[in-house]
Amino acid sequence: MSGDRARGPEAPATTRDPEAPVTTTPTHCVYCALQCGTLLHRSGTDVEVEPSPDFPVNRGGLCQKGWTAPAVLNTPDRLRTPLIRGADGELAPASWDDALDLVVERLERVRETYGPDGVGVFGGGGLTNEKAYALGKFARIALGTSQIDYNGRFCMSSAAAAGNAAFGLDRGLPFPVTDLGEADVVMLAGANPAETMPPLMRHLVRPRLIVIDPRRTRTAEQAALHLQPAPGTDLALALGLLHIAVAGKHLDEEYLDTRTTGFEEAWRCALPWWPERVEQVTGVPVEDQERAVRMLAGADRRYLLSGRGVEQHSKGTDTTAAFINLALALGMPGREGSGYGCLTGQGNGQGGREHGQKADQLPGYRMITDPAARAHVAGVWGVDPDSLPGPGRSAYELLDALGTPDGPRALLVFGSNPVVSAPNAGHIARRLASLDLLVVADMVPSETTELADVVLPIAQWAEEEGTMTSLEGRVLRRRAALTPPPGVRTDLEVLHGLAVRLGQPAERFPTAPRPVFDELRRASSGGRADYAGITYERLDAGEALYWPCPESPGGDHPGTPRLFLDRFAHADGRARLAAVEHRDAAELPDADYPLHATTGRVLAQYQSGAQTRRVPALMAAAPEAHVEIHPGTAARYGLAEGGLAKVTSAHGSTIARVRLARTLRTDTVFLPFHFPGAGRANLLTGAALDPTSRMPEYKVCAVRIEPWRELTA
Repeated sequence: MSGDRARGPEAPATTRDPEAPVTTTPTHCVYCALQCGTLLHRSGTDVEVEPSPDFPVNRGGLCQKGWTAPAVLNTPDRLRTPLIRGADGELAPASWDDALDLVVERLERVRETYGPDGVGVFGGGGLTNEKAYALGKFARIALGTSQIDYNGRFCMSSAAAAGNAAFGLDRGLPFPVTDLGEADVVMLAGANPAETMPPLMRHLVRPRLIVIDPRRTRTAEQAALHLQPAPGTDLALALGLLHIAVAGKHLDEEYLDTRTTGFEEAWRCALPWWPERVEQVTGVPVEDQERAVRMLAGADRRYLLSGRGVEQHSKGTDTTAAFINLALALGMPGREGSGYGCLTGQGNGQGGREHGQKADQLPGYRMITDPAARAHVAGVWGVDPDSLPGPGRSAYELLDALGTPDGPRALLVFGSNPVVSAPNAGHIARRLASLDLLVVADMVPSETTELADVVLPIAQWAEEEGTMTSLEGRVLRRRAALTPPPGVRTDLEVLHGLAVRLGQPAERFPTAPRPVFDELRRASSGGRADYAGITYERLDAGEALYWPCPESPGGDHPGTPRLFLDRFAHADGRARLAAVEHRDAAELPDADYPLHATTGRVLAQYQSGAQTRRVPALMAAAPEAHVEIHPGTAARYGLAEGGLAKVTSAHGSTIARVRLARTLRTDTVFLPFHFPGAGRANLLTGAALDPTSRMPEYKVCAVRIEPWRELTA
């Protein structure tokens, strides 16, 4: 399958000396939430990767990014020493003591002037569980700030909010990935795994696929049925599919009666969305709507999976809830062989949102406003519950407030590159530049380190121990194949150094991941994401452990690979259907901005591209920003294949190479978001947020497009 060959262009040629001794370390890929099993073969400082043949998720396959992951370890511009911006405005090398002393001196100055919330912390969905946990603890104890959130808010928050509301618990896939391979039909709503997580397609060979996407993606090309709604209309489509399910008598009425509540209210919202009206709003033909419902309802083993395409909207929570409503109406969730799931994106997108990086959460997926949760976590941390701050700002709101009179004046960034990844990126870059202090911990230079006052060089994935939690809720061991280069520290060592200088006891912030994980286990015990029964010893012994895995008298709780088989996680054991109404996107095309723009990923790049843009093979495959546009639309605006176009929204403009795509809707253009500078797709996206999840509306904005060279000639 595309990008998922066992050998081929993705597998780099061997350069290792055949006479040199080789050590092999089993671990997991650095990139997406599949967390494919890999074997790292080290000879001296050279590292090669091959897929683990027995890990069930990737089954001996890797995508282009996985095959080339070791290339980043020795990238020539690797950060190897702290950098401090001098009076001349330039970043210059410094010692660790000087860098950390300066950071703490300036943090304390900010806190004295503006209070604890004068300092903010911004984390990442790629951090290990241990680092995510330690970062949340550091923010709330060492800094005393409520102003912490992370880039997973931009990725998973709508699905998390909808899943918690519907099921009482949020785990991306409440079943193992391997279950998908036995399905008859799988509906993919706003997901393109053939490009974003290619090894998943190995489990989607048998099922007939229904793909919902405005673009004819590589995944849609393999579908039995492709529904192509206008961007921003997925909620209307989901309501219409429920309408057809009811009108066509496809409901599982016994399931609805015994395992759910809220159907009548949800049905009242779907009642006005008859197929012809849905076609008028979305552009999806009536016959395709009806066929999709028949396919899903008529299969014995069926799954509905959502992705960023339906979630990254100002109504993303409601849209995800509407697809969950459809799955519940058909009796799918909580049954072996069927279900609903969300395709988590970032490497630790699942674990990263469970252990305290989010503005409103404490470890174990506890809510920070819950007195019992505060008491439990404070007891583990050895502090007074009243000393813990309350909820802070969500990710975009935190970044938007930087440098303002009531916002943070200092920010610490771990594992994120918001200059490229944040919506309304030009505005956010200006907010970052306005800070009194910006500290960025990273492994390679990024567009965000370019703005920093202090840059701290940290260890990479193959140089550290820890755990990650995959999209299926399985906790995995990350193992070190290398030691970090001289001058590089781990994130845990950085947090320890800062915390001690801020007056914390040294033992409160361990530098080794194992004691951090043991504390995480205690902090999560009894929470929705309960890791108490998971240990390094059990993971190292090869046990497949899915949370919740509570502590048991014998220490042998098997974990929970399949959730909800007996009951859902609400107190009454029932799932909730949501009453949701369609509403327009925040921005609609008009005379000034006549087209929809939507953003997403391409196979050869990942997230903001800070790592993958340093890999020659990946840059050869996807070297620059581009804009996909239908040939007829391109002709209308004077654009030609390979030329440069200027795409403009109400928020900014970006420059991208034109690619003609006959399968694209004529009212839509697509831009990948991996590229820097003038090619940043997120210069176009706006600040509209989902009212529940606070997810930005990445997937749709109104734009105009014109030739760029002609304008500058």
